[in-house]
Amino acid sequence: MTLVQMQPRSAHADLAHRTVDDAMEAAGPQVCDDMTVEVALAVTASSRTDHLLVCDEDGLCTGLITRERLSAIRDSAAYTDRLRLRDVLGDRGPFTSPMTTMAEAEHAMHYRRLDALPVVDEQGSALGVLALAR
Repeated sequence: MTLVQMQPRSAHADLAHRTVDDAMEAAGPQVCDDMTVEVALAVTASSRTDHLLVCDEDGLCTGLITRERLSAIRDSAAYTDRLRLRDVLGDRGPFTSPMTTMAEAEHAMHYRRLDALPVVDEQGSALGVLALAR
């Protein structure tokens, strides 16, 4: 019998092989983009979450909005009670695929200074959220 010495895997090597699918959280609350900012704040409070996934009328994910950003919008001078999520989200995204490696996703999140990133399928439906550990 021959002894084989095993080397422990580095954390970096693990990130290169793990995918977002391995680490993402359940999608959590999803709201429609025609919801007002005030109602969205109430949803974050009642669901005790820091973010909401925003979807269009077809159920496709258009982005993610945080409680912090919603509060800043509500407290701004330009706020009205008719302001809808689609008005404050801007462009679609950013998103990631469940097949993206964790190393790639973490790099993108650090580069864009994101705490959470929606995970979507090929059609654009929300599958979950990748959130950085705090």
